[in-house]
Amino acid sequence: MTTYSAVVTTGIYCRPGCGSKPLARNIRVFENAAAAEAAGFRACLHCRPYRVAGPIGSDTPELVCRAVRMIIDGALDHDGTEAALAERVGLSARHLRRLFLQHLGASPDQLARSRRAHFARRLLDDSDLTVLDVAFASGFGSLRQFNRAMREVFHASPTDLRNRRRKADRLVADGGLTLRLPILPGYDWSAIRAFLAARAVPGVESVEEETYRRTVTLDGAPGLLEILPGTADHLLLRAHLPYWYGLIHVVDRVGQLLGLDTDQATAATELRGDPRLGLLVRLRPGLAVPGTWSPFEVAVRAVLSRGREAGEATSWLGRIVRELGTPVPGLPGELTHTFPDPATVDAARLTGLGLPAGAASAIAAVATAVCGEDTPLRHGARASELAEVPGLDPELAQLIAYRLGDRTAFPAADPALKAALTELGVTRDLGGQPWSALAATHLIRHGDTLRPPSQGVHNGQLA
Repeated sequence: MTTYSAVVTTGIYCRPGCGSKPLARNIRVFENAAAAEAAGFRACLHCRPYRVAGPIGSDTPELVCRAVRMIIDGALDHDGTEAALAERVGLSARHLRRLFLQHLGASPDQLARSRRAHFARRLLDDSDLTVLDVAFASGFGSLRQFNRAMREVFHASPTDLRNRRRKADRLVADGGLTLRLPILPGYDWSAIRAFLAARAVPGVESVEEETYRRTVTLDGAPGLLEILPGTADHLLLRAHLPYWYGLIHVVDRVGQLLGLDTDQATAATELRGDPRLGLLVRLRPGLAVPGTWSPFEVAVRAVLSRGREAGEATSWLGRIVRELGTPVPGLPGELTHTFPDPATVDAARLTGLGLPAGAASAIAAVATAVCGEDTPLRHGARASELAEVPGLDPELAQLIAYRLGDRTAFPAADPALKAALTELGVTRDLGGQPWSALAATHLIRHGDTLRPPSQGVHNGQLA
């Protein structure tokens, strides 16, 4: 886990590896930047700790993790309050604040402010967006609120911070906006990329050499995201979007897709002692648990995978995308559409494509649930919640919850996972543990190497 060292005599906190050498008695250690800032420290200008990954540890209580995901999704932007956030997770505002201070060292409001300020600081460094665009891209409700937060966190105005950026900071792109995505040391991009490639939605996602691409929709308008390798401490995100307002939430969803929002160190330590799983963990120590861009997408794939070979499920996904998705011309590779809006998906349209009635009914029920105001189909949902959604059962709920961030989920019905369990001779139940999702990821990665690539889609057509 990333830790931050704060020096009481200077009021500055630093990232690991900073060249400063204060006396040990003057150092306080914090597990996240927001905690250091809540204690009155400001970021070092030399090592720039706002540029390193600071995910939540996998040993953090589930209620706190859920509240953090809601903050990531914008629960405290604009008029959001700690009281409303606490109500959503079933706690009093006082108790939620106490849990945050105990486990994260900062209140929900302080964490949200720190995240927005750090994202804005990276935009000021890396992009040529105007200060006003940076403010709204970072989730601030007004320029006044933005200026105040930046002065509180960095002790300087946004204009002063922009003037301090270094020559090598600005990322030049041939179209779009390029940003750095901070990653933990050793993060296994090649394994995550291979996982996504094996499960790419035809027309919506593609992997070409070291680059992952996907189409997205923001308020009905299409966009394109590209993720490329960077250096040891970051990946590169190139975004082609209709507007930059709320960009922080787009980047956060990319982080969830890539498994960047949770530090798996504690779970990995637990697994290393297992005689069979430990070998897989030691082989790929930087493997993260991949998420998803869209809960609806992963739910549709889960339903289509029931009782079908991987190639057949992928073929059905491609047909649904071509017939019900929105065409987007001129995109690179094999990208052609955005994924269908759940509001436009119903059983009649699906059966009209030839999809069996059972699968069509299940997908339509999921689409209705996604459109609900208080849907359980969200990032961070637990399998037990998803099993209550019409059209889903415990087996499908595990498949979906695994990609939505439930660290106790174990998608035993996944074909790659089944192949790995058989090959390794593992028969015991691995579900329900804080490390279950990470164990499943290592098994699925191993299982993918045992099975032939999915067949069934060639040039966007059914095989």
